[in-house]
Amino acid sequence: MKTLKISVLTVALSTALLAGCQSTSNLQTPATVSAETQMVTRFEQLADNIVDYRNSINPYKNDDGVDGYYLPNLSEQFLAQDYKQNKAFLAELDNINLEQLDEQNQINHAIIHSQVKNAVDEYSFNAHYMPLTSEFGFHSALSFMVSSSSFKTEDDYRLYLKRLAGVERYFEQNIHWMRKGIAIGLTQPKPVLAGYEDSIKAYIVEKPSDSEFYSPFSTKPEHISDSVFIALQNKAKSLIANQVIPAYEKYLAFFESEYAPNARAEIGISSTPNGSEFYQNRVKHYTTTNMSAEAVHQLGLKEVERIRNEMQQVIEKTGFEGSFAEFVQFLRTDPQFYAKSAEELLKEASYIAKKADAQLPKFFKLMPRTPYGVAPVPASIAPKYTTGRYVGANKDTDPGYYWVNTYGLDKRPLYVLEALTLHEAVPGHHFQISLNKELENVPDYRRNHYISAFGEGWGLYSEYLGKEMGFYQDAYSDFGRLTYEMWRAARLVVDTGMHIFGWTREQAMTFMQENSALSLHNIKTETDRYISWPGQALSYKIGELTIKRLRKQAEAELGKDFDIREFHFQILKNGSLPLELLERQIATYIEAAKQEK
Repeated sequence: MKTLKISVLTVALSTALLAGCQSTSNLQTPATVSAETQMVTRFEQLADNIVDYRNSINPYKNDDGVDGYYLPNLSEQFLAQDYKQNKAFLAELDNINLEQLDEQNQINHAIIHSQVKNAVDEYSFNAHYMPLTSEFGFHSALSFMVSSSSFKTEDDYRLYLKRLAGVERYFEQNIHWMRKGIAIGLTQPKPVLAGYEDSIKAYIVEKPSDSEFYSPFSTKPEHISDSVFIALQNKAKSLIANQVIPAYEKYLAFFESEYAPNARAEIGISSTPNGSEFYQNRVKHYTTTNMSAEAVHQLGLKEVERIRNEMQQVIEKTGFEGSFAEFVQFLRTDPQFYAKSAEELLKEASYIAKKADAQLPKFFKLMPRTPYGVAPVPASIAPKYTTGRYVGANKDTDPGYYWVNTYGLDKRPLYVLEALTLHEAVPGHHFQISLNKELENVPDYRRNHYISAFGEGWGLYSEYLGKEMGFYQDAYSDFGRLTYEMWRAARLVVDTGMHIFGWTREQAMTFMQENSALSLHNIKTETDRYISWPGQALSYKIGELTIKRLRKQAEAELGKDFDIREFHFQILKNGSLPLELLERQIATYIEAAKQEK
């Protein structure tokens, strides 16, 4: 899975409009051309205005800060003003005539519209009242400030010190919104918060020099004098000791004495104010479709049944004698399926990644320039973190990273490692996200955008593609692949089940336990993730099924002329797209390919 920030709702674009624009292009009058040119100019100016506004309020884009803020301003007044501005932008975007935009600007419009729409929706549903999930939160996200900042000049360090000086206010503002959530019953559920305090304690250290926030001061750049750097170090130690660590201590006290005791008991988001409406909004946001929660649930049940039958066939190939449950128990408990050290697990993941690298030219005509590394999930978040994740490069000088969770080795089976690696590294997230960032002649708001249904769907499709790439030769590894596919299918069932249909946490965990070989620890952390992040888990299977259906369609219509490298190029060439728009792009590609035959 990618990501740490969620964004985008779909914008449906009409096939008839696209086709109409193309089929009448030779009949346009000068007046029509002028109208189209004016509409393109109007849209591009509006998009520029939106980007300029975003940059103007983003303290990370302004070295002089924004109205005295060097970290995000979360005050009531600011967020209300931001909401008002985004609503105005949304109204202007809705008045753009898509029929008069060229193809690339139609994509641009879809992307920026979804971004603005999501900002409006999240504020409307008070998403800022819950700045945490079961595995992450504002307090841990802040540490990414270290890796994303530049530390080359004295001014870089002084800017970073100003950000550290803003930590206390930033925490106070988040706590303010969490108190608002307590007052109206909009908190994270109590069951998913057990042990969460450990992720806060991880940042509370005895010596400032041991803090993660001090790490930029451990090595002096050559062009900064010793005396200046010592002064910067001393200032950092003072800020960390007197402001940063106390901010974490206050948050810990608030969490333990106020937030956790008053957290809601019900796990479903539908139990909160406007929760059912919010969940349907999230379904649309994360799947980029108009599917109802009921339709998603039924699709999930159908997929679970299909995959379960395939799993049984693989069990038979192993020669195992016993029930499905007994086979899964064997996989969960036999030491042969688990690494004996973190280093062994990381080395195995790295080896699989390099094997995948070697297969890429057979399946892709365009590959990203950005390299990637393999690293463990940071210890401060590992206990409640998912089994693996991709973290993209923050700067041009950085690689991407495939994170592997080395916490609890007896809960990290090797038989799923091929599927995990293909999903998170290549040809999955690193491959797709890097290509997206390397798109040319597109605006930054599109280059840096991530649509969950597209990205996670591609990641799951990449696991499936592994069969053609020569992976899963071992029956246990193939069962691991199916376990991961089952995991994503089960999400459709348990996510909707818990948030809409009244399922209990235990019911969801039992469903996943009975239908997959995921470790019990992984099932627990994943279930808590779905509870605390409504709807996000739906994007994987919906996106993957769409891509597989489009491939099947292209294979059927193009026959012997179907080229897998060209198909993948067509899927990825325009970056992350809403699924409906992706379907239209592929339909256009198929028709063009048929004309060339």
